[in-house]
Amino acid sequence: MDRIKYALIGCGRISPNHIEAAKNNSEAIELAAVCDLLPENIEKMLTQTDSLALPINRYTDYKEMLKAEKPQLVAIAAESGEHAKIGLDCIEAGCNVIIEKPIALSIADANALIEAAERKGVKLCACHQNRFNKSISKIRSELESGRFGRLLHGTAHIRWNRGPDYYTQAPWRGTWAQDGGSLMNQCIHNIDLLRWMMGDEITEVYAYTDRMLHDYIEAEDLGVAIIRFANGSYGVIEGTSNVYPQNLEETLYIFGETGTVKAGGKSVNIIEEWHFPDTSPEEGEKVKAEFQEIPKNVYGFGHTPLYTDVAAAINQNRPPYVDGHAGKRALELVLAIYKSAAEGKPVKLPLENISTLDFSGRFGNAKPR
Repeated sequence: MDRIKYALIGCGRISPNHIEAAKNNSEAIELAAVCDLLPENIEKMLTQTDSLALPINRYTDYKEMLKAEKPQLVAIAAESGEHAKIGLDCIEAGCNVIIEKPIALSIADANALIEAAERKGVKLCACHQNRFNKSISKIRSELESGRFGRLLHGTAHIRWNRGPDYYTQAPWRGTWAQDGGSLMNQCIHNIDLLRWMMGDEITEVYAYTDRMLHDYIEAEDLGVAIIRFANGSYGVIEGTSNVYPQNLEETLYIFGETGTVKAGGKSVNIIEEWHFPDTSPEEGEKVKAEFQEIPKNVYGFGHTPLYTDVAAAINQNRPPYVDGHAGKRALELVLAIYKSAAEGKPVKLPLENISTLDFSGRFGNAKPR
């Protein structure tokens, strides 16, 4: 079977994970080209991934790259506000697409991506790589087997730190037009996991958001929300980039009638609690040891298995494990939190015709960085 010709658009902070994932799947994926507006970003990223000696073509215009290379699979890791436009151009060129989180910044754009991919017969994957964590895969397996019994409630805590240096590296960060705040950028992975684990279907969200320390960004640096799921369970989200002095933890709790688990660590990469009526403490410790990972950063190890899955989805003509609809659901929940906080009342789902731009000016103007 021929390898899938692959290209990456956007060579910023997350790009090395995409290149490493493609290299780790070299039997199925051919790393052909990379693109960034700034050539120095390309060289920095290739240096970081020990890829300078590889025969990889460089571009500063992604449309030129699409025309010249005709890739079969493109990953988009540009600024969030460009995800939808670039994604649609890639899909129209006949490419399968992996889009970094968030899949878009509006429900309309997420719908357009899903519809275009279906019309063109290509695969659309939202890059929520934490679904592939060993810890998360194990919890999901037990949930699907019914081991938790009736789901009662779940909680997602993202207690991280982002300072001025992070935002000055890329001026689009923290803006309503190109990003959103900590919930959309730092917290959306765990928000995705909570919604996915608790049944996906949401009836109502009530939330508060605030900009407490980062007066040089437009959007929030703190968000808290309560979620009512259609199956009768509840969810709680606490997300912040204000934790002193550095990233503290990212945790996911699932509480069921016959089960309690906690995934923790810097990126929900270890199991810290494991309680079921038919599991002894000794068996629980074995599960914790077997399904833990210690990544070097908060991005974890999930990109490689996500790429493995997308390559298989292309070759087997099936949906990817994390498809465009999953990306839309994560986006919708963050936008629902924004809407509830702005209006000061509960918000019903599903949402339509809503975008991060609807919240421009919510916290006043940002001070110069």
